[in-house]
Amino acid sequence: MPQTLASAGRPRSAVVTGAARGIGRAIAAELVSQGYLVLVTDLDASAAEATASEIGAHAGMALDVTDPSANRRVAVRAREVAPLGAWVCNAGVAFDGDLTDLTEHQVRLTVEVNVLGVMWGVRAAADAFREQVAVGVTGGEIGIVASLSAHAPVPNLSVYAATKAAVLSLATSIASELRHDRIGVHAVCPDGVSTAMLEGFDPEGSTREILAAGVLLSPETVARELIAMFGTRRVYRTMPVWRGVVARSASLSPALAMRLDPVMRRWGARRLRRAGVR
Repeated sequence: MPQTLASAGRPRSAVVTGAARGIGRAIAAELVSQGYLVLVTDLDASAAEATASEIGAHAGMALDVTDPSANRRVAVRAREVAPLGAWVCNAGVAFDGDLTDLTEHQVRLTVEVNVLGVMWGVRAAADAFREQVAVGVTGGEIGIVASLSAHAPVPNLSVYAATKAAVLSLATSIASELRHDRIGVHAVCPDGVSTAMLEGFDPEGSTREILAAGVLLSPETVARELIAMFGTRRVYRTMPVWRGVVARSASLSPALAMRLDPVMRRWGARRLRRAGVR
């Protein structure tokens, strides 16, 4: 276990964004179980407060991750609770549809939340970790929730996939930039996860088909895999591994991926029918 845990004798605070539900909630609960004093943050303040109460977190509060100043204010609040030990950038949005089908608002919101929101969170966390050195507290952990879609072409989720590829690239770069400050950077790239975001996709749309062709993970599984990287040198993990191999192979040969895409979607549609979803 890393020395940032309460079990090591020095309680540390943690911030999780977009944590009122889904993967963020599971990550917050996992950090609570590891001894962190967790701030559950979400655009929906009341939902964040309710989740914090339910999982035994320290507090719940509002956070718009697209606001750099708001991220810094949360970092200050976390340090008032205890020295900051972890910051997890989980908040994200997704709209299924081709790039040309999405509205300008949907495109901008996806990029601002999924990419800039992560950047502002990382900057706030990194600065807080560095400032704590002056009072004898070193190091910290940054977690980033990316996606399997970061590895390969994903028709009908092109904007979302582009943002996840961006933050995975960001994670691998800043892992090197921040290592001299003893700040660990870790990203998780899961296949489909059973969350409200997935349920929001068109039940008859092709996005559901391609997700059904893969592996549906639980939020708790994703949370455990991400937090398990804390205190290690591992920068990212793809879940499951075999899906990552397939996705990266498709990325190396987009032409082949385009030929296989209809096959995967038919397979996914068949699985949905068998499950009684269609």
